[in-house]
Amino acid sequence: MEKLEVTFRQMGENDIPEIVQAFQELGWNKPAHQYEGYLVEQFLGDRIVIVAFVGGEFAGYLTIWVGFPDYAPFVEKNIPEISDFNVLPKFRRRGIGTQLMDLAEAEVAKVSPIAGIGVGLTTDYGSAQRMYARRGYIPDGRGLYKKGHHLKYGENVIVDDDLVLYMTKDISNLQP
Repeated sequence: MEKLEVTFRQMGENDIPEIVQAFQELGWNKPAHQYEGYLVEQFLGDRIVIVAFVGGEFAGYLTIWVGFPDYAPFVEKNIPEISDFNVLPKFRRRGIGTQLMDLAEAEVAKVSPIAGIGVGLTTDYGSAQRMYARRGYIPDGRGLYKKGHHLKYGENVIVDDDLVLYMTKDISNLQP
């Protein structure tokens, strides 16, 4: 497999049209206002958005909620959340996702000994599920989560992208 020339940096305003176009071509609903919101949160210091480019072409990104994660147990313990992790299909299985996660964990380690992440439970998330397990993420022990609450035994839900298992990883060995 050829060696890729990959560059990583924080997302800028000029990146938004290319990111939106890349996801539109895949038929994914990732509108410009999502990234414009991320940019505001990045400016405020609440979120970091790391983008990857291969030979100048957008390849993927992830975000780190350092301010106010969506998941209350992470907020209570000041655990930054790695979220919205995407590598375009044509760039997968080439180490870009691993490098994005390495960078994200290094950023999280600047402020916390624990990194948090949520993963969807459908087959679409199979690669992410395996990656997080290989990287040492373990379920937080609270079970499945959907739209603001942990599911209870016997509860019926629709299985979709909002059904999540949250996990954490001790990254204290990365702290300076």
